[in-house]
Amino acid sequence: MQNLLTGYGRTKDGNIKRRWQMEQPSVAIVILNWNGQNYLEKFLPSVFNCPYPNLQIIVGDNDSTDESCNFLKDNFPLVKIIRNERNFGFAEGYNKVLAQVKADYFILLNSDVEVTTGWIKPVIDLMESDDKIAIAQPKIRSLLIKNHFEYAGAAGCFIDKWAYPFCRGRIFDFVEEDVGQYNDNREIFWAAGCALFIKSSVWKRVNGLDERFFAHMEEIDLCWRVKNLGYKVMYCGKSMVYHVGGGTLNAESPFKTYLNFRNNHYLIKKNIKPWRANFLIPFRFCLDFLAIIKFLVDGKFKNAAAVSKAHRHVIKAFYNHSIKYNRDISKTPNLVGMYNKSIVIDYFLLGNKRFKNLRKN
Repeated sequence: MQNLLTGYGRTKDGNIKRRWQMEQPSVAIVILNWNGQNYLEKFLPSVFNCPYPNLQIIVGDNDSTDESCNFLKDNFPLVKIIRNERNFGFAEGYNKVLAQVKADYFILLNSDVEVTTGWIKPVIDLMESDDKIAIAQPKIRSLLIKNHFEYAGAAGCFIDKWAYPFCRGRIFDFVEEDVGQYNDNREIFWAAGCALFIKSSVWKRVNGLDERFFAHMEEIDLCWRVKNLGYKVMYCGKSMVYHVGGGTLNAESPFKTYLNFRNNHYLIKKNIKPWRANFLIPFRFCLDFLAIIKFLVDGKFKNAAAVSKAHRHVIKAFYNHSIKYNRDISKTPNLVGMYNKSIVIDYFLLGNKRFKNLRKN
């Protein structure tokens, strides 16, 4: 009798798959959803049609009150749904979902991302080429202006000496057109959370995202902690996705302003040596005061109040020691991608709006 399982084998989890599938690392795309049925309807088909062989697609639902889960059951029965009992936000929501997922690689993918054909394999191949590569991101273009980079991620992300994040292709509000200038693979400082690849072993090593961030900049903290252990974070120019951006909180949201200002100080406290952080945080408070004035001049009174609220909560967190310096650092932390000059001076005083025009480190 012919062996019907010829050409097949068992995975580590005991599932039967074709051997050519097993030769590829297992990948889990995990989309965290909260009342995003409209995004799932529009963008999940592009994800579902990915040709990568050893793939599972999971939607982690943060207790949506719309018809998201019913839509998935009716239209994408092969997509696994993991439901959280309430909206835990981005960080804790992902932690709870990924604790129930087994794969060699996790892809944290926003629900408002449209992927291109073959976008997974180039990133996985890059990460497989070096054991030190723990995190990576593809090129991220704007879905609204498709020939331009997207604000969150662009062509890889960096941070300056004052802990201001920026991207190749996007510095503050200036976004470049993509004309192939960033088609390379390059080591960066942090990867955008809208399409973040991470080795599951490293995710577990650092205990995932810091839930105290709730949302915004938690991926910078994740990458910084990983780099402090000596790992690399990479950008893969051979892979591309399109991102709407602001799917949950728009750019003008006072709550988003609050999270960004609060979490940036959390970043400094956690990842920069105390002697330097103790200088940098008061200095950044002074710069934040200028932002408050700008919000007031522009009539954005709720945003100005959000910055003040962020400062109060930062002081309280530091006083209560709920945010501490992370001492889980190797003897050789990886600082590649840290710009040792000021992006604020470059942009506002020197007029350097493109990455290629920045002063050399």
